[in-house]
Amino acid sequence: MNALARLSFASIEAATAVVMDVDRNVIWIQYIGHVTARSTKRCRETVVAALASLLPGFTVITDLSNLESMDIECVDDLAGMMDAFRVSGAQCVIRVVPDREKDIGFNILSIVHYRGLVRVVIVESVLAAADTLTRLRGFVPAAKLFAA
Repeated sequence: MNALARLSFASIEAATAVVMDVDRNVIWIQYIGHVTARSTKRCRETVVAALASLLPGFTVITDLSNLESMDIECVDDLAGMMDAFRVSGAQCVIRVVPDREKDIGFNILSIVHYRGLVRVVIVESVLAAADTLTRLRGFVPAAKLFAA
């Protein structure tokens, strides 16, 4: 089965994209260009509705690769999504941040809203996020990852 057939949900709203893969228990959120409060509000609504289809222990991939800027008014929706992830049982958030200057407060929000209950892993590329997801899901034994 190809990857698109396995996807349960996909939505693109202005400067955000949300893709959910129920089979892999993963939700992927991508921020693109200049992100406004309107787009994060719609993103939050989409994400909250989609979480009902995921099982506790799911993974969130937040991709900032194509983010240029984000309005400060987006913070309430970002915090709301983080709270929803925690309450719904997220196990891990993999954040793709190729340029550390684009983090724009996600780390601080994570401390407050995940409260140490959700593991956060920061990587520099989508490829590294996929590799991290594979390792976290146990598809590759840890011994093989660190073997000489």
